Amino acid sequence: MKAVRLEAPGKLALCEVERPEPAKGELLVRVEACGICGTDRHLFKGEFPSNPPVTLGHEFTGIIEKIGGSVSGFREGMRVTGDPNIACGRCPECQRGRVNLCRKLQAIGIHRDGGFAEYVCIPQQQAFELPDALPPLYGAFCEPLACCIHGVDLAEIRTGSSVIVLGGGVIGLLVVQLARLAGATNVVLVTRGEEKRRLAEKLGATASADPSTGDIVARLTALDGVLPGGADVVIECAGVAETIEQAASLARRGGTVVILGVMPQGVKVEIEPFDLLFREIKLMSSFINPFTHRRAADLIASGTIKVESLISRRIGFSEAVQAISNPARGGEIRALVIPGLG
Repeated sequence: MKAVRLEAPGKLALCEVERPEPAKGELLVRVEACGICGTDRHLFKGEFPSNPPVTLGHEFTGIIEKIGGSVSGFREGMRVTGDPNIACGRCPECQRGRVNLCRKLQAIGIHRDGGFAEYVCIPQQQAFELPDALPPLYGAFCEPLACCIHGVDLAEIRTGSSVIVLGGGVIGLLVVQLARLAGATNVVLVTRGEEKRRLAEKLGATASADPSTGDIVARLTALDGVLPGGADVVIECAGVAETIEQAASLARRGGTVVILGVMPQGVKVEIEPFDLLFREIKLMSSFINPFTHRRAADLIASGTIKVESLISRRIGFSEAVQAISNPARGGEIRALVIPGLG
């Protein structure tokens, strides 16, 4: 079968490999779609820890082709989405219920072969059923949505809250929708892309702002700004130093900042501890998706979270290597790799 494999940092190739066989407790899934995440590009550059040689792809959905021994609750032909993050269940963090912080965490598409392939094997506990009638590509959004749900949970958005979302990629646009579902009255998306700002307002943002047209902190938080005094919650979804450094300044006194975007390993940013202390800003980070994948699958299956407009392009394996090895195209939200296409 064909697979896009990271052979070493900076070396990505389309390869012919043996089709995997499901072991005891595993499912063989025929991949229908797998999203290209910013983390895949960090992996290619060696900016995020991985275990090459490995087939990349952690945002996948597909049809169960074959079932290994000792599997229950699944059948061949069932559509599933895969949670890529496999916790050991035994370390102190797992025993505390903090499975996303597992000391032996293994991720499909990072440490073991993933979804940029015709087939992928996954443990049954990582699979979640999707409706047969659901458009097949939608399941590829369950993993990023699950990560967003965890971040929104940590933010503790309440009815009537005000929220600023920094970054207009797939994570920011999913967070906009989740913030409104959580009860936020005002949700402002900040991004340079005009089309992304328009899309955010269609998906539920009450306002949007272009940070390249002046002092974004003053424009949003001044007495005559969109959110005088700042937002109750600021969620950083871009994963760049500039927005992480801005985030606290956009929060009101006593507000909350959640860092959801992924920056390259080793990059440092500047913050002012006195400002955080004096205004009692709660600053936290959100890592992957502990116990949120089922919720994500249900929100997408029900149509509560809209994802069709987040698909920028559909590509085959022949284009995938170049797409992962280079920055996303201007204005791109999510590219999906579809086996058999092109």
